[in-house]
Amino acid sequence: MNTQALIVGGGVTGTGLARDLALRGVQVLVVEQRDINAGASGRNHGLLHSGGRYVSTDPEAAKECHRENEILKRVAPHCIEDTGGLFVAVEGDDETYSAEFPSLCQKCGIPCQPIDPKKARDLEPSLSSKITAAYRVDDAAVDPFKLSLENMAHAQELGGTLLCNTRVVGFEIENHSIKTVRLANVNTGQEQIVRPEQVINAAGPWAGTVAALAGLEIEMIYSKGTLLVTAHRVTERVVNRLRSPGDGDILVPGGTVSLLGTTSIRIDSPDLITPTIEEVDLIVDEGSRMIPTLKGLRYIRSYAGVRPLLKMDSSLDDRSVSRGFSLLDHGREGLDNFVTIPSGKLTTFRFMAEKTADRVCEKMGIHAPCLTHTVPLPASISGKWTEPALGPKRWIKNHPKDPILCECELVPESAIKNIVQSIREKDGDITLQAIGLRSRVGKGACQGTFCGKRVSAFLAESGEIKSSHSLPDIRNFLQGRWIGERPVLWHSQIMQAELKEALYCGAFNLETRK
Repeated sequence: MNTQALIVGGGVTGTGLARDLALRGVQVLVVEQRDINAGASGRNHGLLHSGGRYVSTDPEAAKECHRENEILKRVAPHCIEDTGGLFVAVEGDDETYSAEFPSLCQKCGIPCQPIDPKKARDLEPSLSSKITAAYRVDDAAVDPFKLSLENMAHAQELGGTLLCNTRVVGFEIENHSIKTVRLANVNTGQEQIVRPEQVINAAGPWAGTVAALAGLEIEMIYSKGTLLVTAHRVTERVVNRLRSPGDGDILVPGGTVSLLGTTSIRIDSPDLITPTIEEVDLIVDEGSRMIPTLKGLRYIRSYAGVRPLLKMDSSLDDRSVSRGFSLLDHGREGLDNFVTIPSGKLTTFRFMAEKTADRVCEKMGIHAPCLTHTVPLPASISGKWTEPALGPKRWIKNHPKDPILCECELVPESAIKNIVQSIREKDGDITLQAIGLRSRVGKGACQGTFCGKRVSAFLAESGEIKSSHSLPDIRNFLQGRWIGERPVLWHSQIMQAELKEALYCGAFNLETRK
């Protein structure tokens, strides 16, 4: 297989880069070791930053966030809920920081409007009565799954190719250039050879691992962040603690739920990241200082992501490492057609992709300009069903001919058919995990208890998967949900877990199946 640009990594940066290059007429191939957004891009707050969080610690990153916030709201509005945001201080917080916040925002060009604490509580009744200062900012909620799926779908419409479940296992280097790349299917082990003109390492936390295959060393810092998912939406707006970035200081509305986080814990490997009970307790304790009701809420799951940070100064703690990005051109190290984009933020993915594409096109002698800041991101079937509450909107038109397979999120059978069709068109694997990534299946209060068996039965009965594969597929799907459920088991969530265990271990004997 020949291609002009081989992109390693199917997260938001890799898919955004694929679209950028495809719009410039470049032939692209994206390889992803698991599935779209299976890494860091699928394990974040879903926060479209106003930039306010970084005005004191990283002004340049703050400016980039604000600029990209405005661009994405214009070109990809269907991926964004423009909630607006609040920064609030509570009794005991640094009064100097609160007083300086407006001037810090002004220096970065970030709109910031002071608001009386009483009015802030009128807007968001769940806020603490101990709020001492509040400011309105332009934060919003963004769907990272829809964003990546739509970017990749558009790149494919323009001639790009995506290979999921595919890992880079080797480079053949000759005359200061990567001549061939060996790829291996992670399920079958089958290998194939790609001959690229340019190789872009957008593997996020695994950027160092990919670079090592070419004999290069990239020192990375891995910072784990854990987040919690509430059973219902707590606020209409994003709520930030008015202080330097810390634990449990952001609440982001995400459709019908809210996402509370996060922590920052140094880890040794991006492959071993699971939330812990201790982190859950810390996040709830800190978050409840600005929103007291968080103490007694039902949390349906937790999840942990990893921030891939480029190691610049070992004396800094992880929250002080820049959230900006670096573009590493390995030509200075003897590889003329290899670049790495090792870190950055969800909010600034488009800008990161633009600068990377500029460098790659310069190397290839292509002078086409970037278009992603002006050309709207098209909606596609690939990312359609990740939208919360879309199920009821569509289902009501077809009822009763369209049975519901996921009751929590009201995902109908027709949605599963559409998703399966989309996966097949892109030569992907039909699994419950793949369907869950592209829809709301498994994301409701039951966490797959009922929809897992219903969707699996539908896939088997319609011939989409072999019946013999159904139970292993359910087991993998439920195990993925369980990792996040276990740390938040209290009150009604414990009963939910007991019901799931009784159903799948008692009726399906899954605890002994391999």
